Amino acid sequence: MTFDQIKWDERGLVPAVVQDAATRQVLMVAYMNAESLRRTLETGETVFWSRSRGELWHKGATSGNVQRVQAVYVDCDGDTLLVLVHPAGPACHTGEVSCFYRQLQPSP
Repeated sequence: MTFDQIKWDERGLVPAVVQDAATRQVLMVAYMNAESLRRTLETGETVFWSRSRGELWHKGATSGNVQRVQAVYVDCDGDTLLVLVHPAGPACHTGEVSCFYRQLQPSP
């Protein structure tokens, strides 16, 4: 699949599932636009589009917890990315290794 075949949503975004290349643990889910994906591929570190701030953000720019990219895969429908990374620290802003650290409990 080529860059031009990615199916961007109506806002020009595509979800990116970020996974630790060594452990296969899912670290986070973020969004990329064409520019952030280009920068990710060019720099070898993850760059995302912040929907809340409306700007690009380089993961780890302030914390130092950068994610070095090993590979980027596109799913069969062309509308989701899987980014395999070597993290330099926790992925979650809370300090947790993964953003997925809270298990959903059934309602009583």
